[in-house]
Amino acid sequence: MNIIIPMAGMGKRMRPHTLTTPKPLIPIAGKPMVHRIVADIAKTTDQKIEEIAFIVSPVFGPEAEQNLIDVAAQFGATGRIFYQNEPLGTAHAILCAEACIKGNVFIAFADTLFKATFSIDASKEAIIWTQKVEDPSAFGVVQLNEEGMITAFVEKPDHFVSDLAIIGVYYFKNGEHLKKELQYLLDNDIKVKGEYQLTDAMENMMKQGVGFHTGQVEEWLDCGNKDATLYTLERMLEIKKESEELQHPGAQIVNSIIIPPCYIGEGVQVSHAVVGPYVSLEKGSMVSNSVISHSIIGQRSTVKNSVISKSMLGNDVICHGKSEEFSLGDFSFKNA
Repeated sequence: MNIIIPMAGMGKRMRPHTLTTPKPLIPIAGKPMVHRIVADIAKTTDQKIEEIAFIVSPVFGPEAEQNLIDVAAQFGATGRIFYQNEPLGTAHAILCAEACIKGNVFIAFADTLFKATFSIDASKEAIIWTQKVEDPSAFGVVQLNEEGMITAFVEKPDHFVSDLAIIGVYYFKNGEHLKKELQYLLDNDIKVKGEYQLTDAMENMMKQGVGFHTGQVEEWLDCGNKDATLYTLERMLEIKKESEELQHPGAQIVNSIIIPPCYIGEGVQVSHAVVGPYVSLEKGSMVSNSVISHSIIGQRSTVKNSVISKSMLGNDVICHGKSEEFSLGDFSFKNA
C-alpha cells in the first residue's frame, strides 16, 4: 500500500510558527503532526507500506524534506517528495504524486489527526472516512442510501442533506483508476471555484460503478490555528497517555510539580515550577520559577519567572517575566 499526504499549504492561520516550520512538522507531544498521521494509518492495516508520498511546497527546503524522508523510514517505507508549485485544488495536489498513485492507496491530508479505531477493509473499492458534525454547512458531506453506501458528495450544503463531514482521509483499492479520473479533470479543465476537486473525480468513479463506502472516526482533530492545535494537544495527551511514554527518562525535574497529562521531552530541565495539565515541553526546553498550563513550549526554548496558559512558543524562544496568553514564533524574545 502507498500513502499520499498532500501538505503544500503554507499554514497561514498558524503563523508565526509556520514562517520557519511547515505546519505538518510542528510537534504535538514530541512527534510532528505528519508522523502521528502516518502512525495512525499504519495501525489500521496489516499491509506493508511501500511508499509515502509527501506533496510539499518548494519553499519548505531540504531540511524539512529530509525530515519527511526520515518519518517514512521509521515505518519501513520509502519516502518520496513531490512539489505542488501553486494551489490548484485537492485533485491537483494528489496528482502531483502520480508516480505513487498505484495499487492500494491511502490518502490523508496533513492537517487531519484522527483517533484510529478502525481497520481498513482492503477488499472494498473505496472508503471515505467521516465524522458527524453539528454544523454541516462548513464542510463537504456525504449522502448515504439505506445500505450505507455513498450516493453523493455535497460541498458546504446551504440546507441539511447530511451531517457526515468528509475529514480528508480516503482509501482506494485501484490507484490507477483514481489517477485516470484526476488526470481527466486537468485535461478537460474541470474546476470548481478555480480549483480541481477530488470530489469531482470520485463522482466520476461512482458513475462508472465504483462502490464508495463510509467509515466513521471516533475523533477528528484539527490543527488549523493556535487554539485548535492546543485543543488537539489536550486530546492527544489524553489518548496517548496509556500507550506512549510521555516523560523522557533523561528529563531533569527539580522541586517542581508536574500535573498530568504532560509531555516532557529529552533534555528538558524543570526547576521550581508547576507544569500542567496539558503541556508539551519539547526537546531541550528549560522552565524555571514558572507556572505553565495548556501550552506548547518548543525545542530549546526557555521560560523563566512567567505564568503562561493557552500559549504556543516556537523553537529557541526566550520568555522572561510574562503573565499572559500569547503565541511566539521561532527565535523570539519576550521580556517583562
